[in-house]
Amino acid sequence: MFEVAELGSKVSKQEFAEEEPQLHTKLLEMQRVLRDSGIPVIIIVSGVEGAGKGEIVNRLNEWLDTRGIKTHAFWDESDEELERPAYWRFWRCLPPRGTIGIMFGSWYTRPIISHVFGETDETRFDLQLERIAEFERMLTDDGALIIKFWFHMSQKEQEKRLRKENKQGKNDWKVSPLLKKFSRRFELFTSTSERAIRMTDHGECPWHIVEAVDPRYRDLTVGRILVHAIEQRISKQIPAVSRTTATTEKVLPAGKSTILDQVDLDRTLTDKEYRKLLDRYQRQIYKLTWAAWEKKRSSIAVFEGWDAAGKGGGIRRLTAAIDARLYKVISIASPTDEEKAQHYLWRFWRYLPRAGYVTIYDRSWYGRVLVERVEKFARTEEWNRAFQEINDFEAQLHEHGIIISKFWIHIGKDEQLRRFKERETIPWKAHKITEEDWRNRDKWNAYKIAITDMVSRTSTQQAPWSLVPGNDKKYTRIE
Repeated sequence: MFEVAELGSKVSKQEFAEEEPQLHTKLLEMQRVLRDSGIPVIIIVSGVEGAGKGEIVNRLNEWLDTRGIKTHAFWDESDEELERPAYWRFWRCLPPRGTIGIMFGSWYTRPIISHVFGETDETRFDLQLERIAEFERMLTDDGALIIKFWFHMSQKEQEKRLRKENKQGKNDWKVSPLLKKFSRRFELFTSTSERAIRMTDHGECPWHIVEAVDPRYRDLTVGRILVHAIEQRISKQIPAVSRTTATTEKVLPAGKSTILDQVDLDRTLTDKEYRKLLDRYQRQIYKLTWAAWEKKRSSIAVFEGWDAAGKGGGIRRLTAAIDARLYKVISIASPTDEEKAQHYLWRFWRYLPRAGYVTIYDRSWYGRVLVERVEKFARTEEWNRAFQEINDFEAQLHEHGIIISKFWIHIGKDEQLRRFKERETIPWKAHKITEEDWRNRDKWNAYKIAITDMVSRTSTQQAPWSLVPGNDKKYTRIE
């Protein structure tokens, strides 16, 4: 595979001087078009040590308008990053729509290095590569352009640069101190990297292997590829689909039973039973959350349910049992402009708790397959692929050791109507009822179908759904 990058390609000073200004100008033009198109661009800079990756990053920052570009270097990991799933650090750095993000190192770095130094076996390495391919596919499905560069040079050339460093010549101050460490394992590094490239080289984000011995050739090649890739992506830009053109929703046949119909809504508790059980469980939760903090085990609780089902009341009884230093409640409403500029999962990744802490989501990523589906804020293909995206997201949380609890609080349609009317008549509850609540109620059956699909397709062994009867608030809170 890497033979194509060991041909000794060169560019003269004159050729570089003639073409470089044109590339510079063209890239700035492309950047302005990108800003209006809303396409996020991710540039991955990877390759053998000593190939000038840092120089390429500097060159791109020289060519492009720095107001629309950010560079992120991934090599060592901070304590904050180690306390969360591996991809948290990458989600935080994804570029907003219309901007460019340069990844100096990326989600490839740790898997390749770990395999080269014997920390992971073949099976684990292949699983990591499969996850990378799925991650990139998810981003490109959402409209991102991913341009991946692998900068290569032969072992002979790398050893030449290492000897040059040892002689301490005048240019050696730019030679990475990591060069010696990786040069000892050059063959294993290149074979491992070839495997990674082969398994993640797919149509929407192919790898570009660039010969890096001659800096002028390297830099012009990168500029040409960037211009071509951005032009191609812009030419394929798909106009936004009107909500009215979405595929017709399924209809719930009369008398058809769903998983929600199996929830026993007649369950109740007396006041005496409630007070006794509430005290018992709150004491347990207080002790358990401190024990989890000591063991550095994070927890995530997701609360979903019908409007007026009692999510807020359930959350308040839960947080009353947890030391305020250990938890955070994230209330999810309509996305902000900042959040709309990212993949829909971005705003949930950013709030993941550090090791030992608890995050409670009052509504969550499931809005993609519920309200966004029913109200047609998301196209059919978008919410359909979200089931797998969500399952993979939760699998990553579970693999990191995060404890996941997901609650759907179910109430009957008549009970919801009673609570709506109660909210309208009680002054201190009036703010809880809106026109949107009444509109959602008119789509009860559509939501019921969406909820059934959600539970059946995302209730997994590592993150199962708990369907909680909600007609009696006391029973709901204890459950």
